[in-house]
Amino acid sequence: MSDAARRSEVESPCQACGACCAYSENWPRFSIEEDAALDLIPKELVNAKGSGMRCENDRCAALAGKIGEATSCTIYAIRPEVCRTCMPGDAECAMARRKHGLPVLSV
Repeated sequence: MSDAARRSEVESPCQACGACCAYSENWPRFSIEEDAALDLIPKELVNAKGSGMRCENDRCAALAGKIGEATSCTIYAIRPEVCRTCMPGDAECAMARRKHGLPVLSV
């Protein structure tokens, strides 16, 4: 891990990770969002079914950067609820980090 990634991991583990955003094309789904909230998400980032975020393989199209080094969500302020509920160190986080060979965070 680079020095910049280590610093980012201390500041925000998510910005040095991004694994949850590249876990499965079925994961960034819409569930309890209101239509007004979904209307804010750029149409080019929504999948063809309108049921979740568009993915390229398993990676969310809104994810920028390199997994495990430095990442960010290009629509962070308007991201879907499923993205808001994944927390550093929770079961979903651990599962995604394992998939990408990253150490599991302790909380």
